[in-house]
Amino acid sequence: MVLSKTASQSDLSIHSTFASRYVRTSLPRFKMPENSIPKEAAYQIINDELMLDGNPRLNLASFVTTWMEPECNKLMMDSINKNYVDMDEYPVTTELQNRCVNMIARLFNAPLGDGETAVGVGTVGSSEAIMLAGLAFKRKWQNKMKAQGKPFDKPNIVTGANVQVCWEKFARYFEVELKEVKLSDGYYVMDPEKAVEMVDENTICVAAILGSTLNGEFEDVKRLNDLLVEKNKETGWDTPIHVDAASGGFIAPFLYPELEWDFRLPLVKSINVSGHKYGLVYAGIGWAIWRNKEDLPDELIFHINYLGADQPTFTLNFSKGSSQVIAQYYQLIRLGFEGYKNVMENCQENARVLKEGLEKSGRFNIISKEIGVPLVAFSLKDNSQHNEFEISETLRRFGWIIPAYTMPPNAQHVTVLRVVIREDFSRTLAERLVIDIGKVLHELDTLPARVNAKLAVAEANGSAVHKKTDREVQLEVTAAWKKLVADKKKKTNGVC
Repeated sequence: MVLSKTASQSDLSIHSTFASRYVRTSLPRFKMPENSIPKEAAYQIINDELMLDGNPRLNLASFVTTWMEPECNKLMMDSINKNYVDMDEYPVTTELQNRCVNMIARLFNAPLGDGETAVGVGTVGSSEAIMLAGLAFKRKWQNKMKAQGKPFDKPNIVTGANVQVCWEKFARYFEVELKEVKLSDGYYVMDPEKAVEMVDENTICVAAILGSTLNGEFEDVKRLNDLLVEKNKETGWDTPIHVDAASGGFIAPFLYPELEWDFRLPLVKSINVSGHKYGLVYAGIGWAIWRNKEDLPDELIFHINYLGADQPTFTLNFSKGSSQVIAQYYQLIRLGFEGYKNVMENCQENARVLKEGLEKSGRFNIISKEIGVPLVAFSLKDNSQHNEFEISETLRRFGWIIPAYTMPPNAQHVTVLRVVIREDFSRTLAERLVIDIGKVLHELDTLPARVNAKLAVAEANGSAVHKKTDREVQLEVTAAWKKLVADKKKKTNGVC
């Protein structure tokens, strides 16, 4: 006799996830569900929804690393359950972080003797590193003003209008006035002369950018240092410089070793760099490095002992994973100076291939510079029919994620497309992108211009049409596309 049984409703082990009830119900969005579901079903339905995300490798908007070697991936997964802040419990991880700080500080020419320990800290990114560096400058300035019996309630910081939003966050969160040097046509970074003119007794530091987010250009830190030295002599002040090398810190030492931007300049007191950009580590690691101990006020460092031993800490958060710190150390010893140099040269060469391909089309102005982050920023020579936002939107059909954006004041009438060349962007992909941009241009050329079509409809309806200048049309189109992008973000991003 053959014994058998009928599968019960609850016997889920014999069912495919797609044959179960879990794919017939919507995923919870606002309230935790009452009942559990099988792990296979949870994985499948979340993984399926994630397929709608863009491909990280084709996300050319981002500076952040999207590929690492399998061996490093394994190291990261093996340490994913380690809390970095538990230094007494994970002393080797702490030692690896200290080694990274020492190596990066020497890469930036910190004035250190043989065997001397550098002053720095690992962070979750350059945003936290900038906050910490800014707090150090503010506290040092406050202490100086108090000692001189002067008011210390109105600190300011001088930057270019091209700074990343984290500088605006620092200024707003920590009550520091942000004095921005406005941009101009053809000059999209901070002008050192104008920056130094804006410095006063309440300036806690001048922030220079080594690798502008907008076009990858390096600001002239050497010129800024020289001008500021002269002003400090004239006024008796000691206004310092911070270098935001989030993107360029792992590029300049390998591609432009003679360029003076780091601790070789006497007024550079601190530098931040993103390990998760051209440091070649996945998102979640940055570094703040100080020139010496005197530049980091001791009262900002906390000492705790409730994790087993006395531990100094200078961070905005507390708990964080160890994986990215370990991955950074892996990259530093795996690649060495030679490997990083080869990677950066490859990126530079592939950026050149893309730039030349765009120039051959005859349709674009190149906004990015030869010396800087390996990226290509470009704009249409003629945007009277179609604009950069339309190109960006249409390229998504080919899988490419390329941002279009307007420049900050006073160059907001300039719209730019930007392609960031990372380690995993090959020459073949660069050539493919040039071909696809050509296809997009051909497609848009066959379509009626949106602005002209609207004007034609208005004229046909007998409406009075004001003849707008090219500048007015460009501003109108730019505003419309910015609104469209903002509306899309509101629909897709429920949480900031």
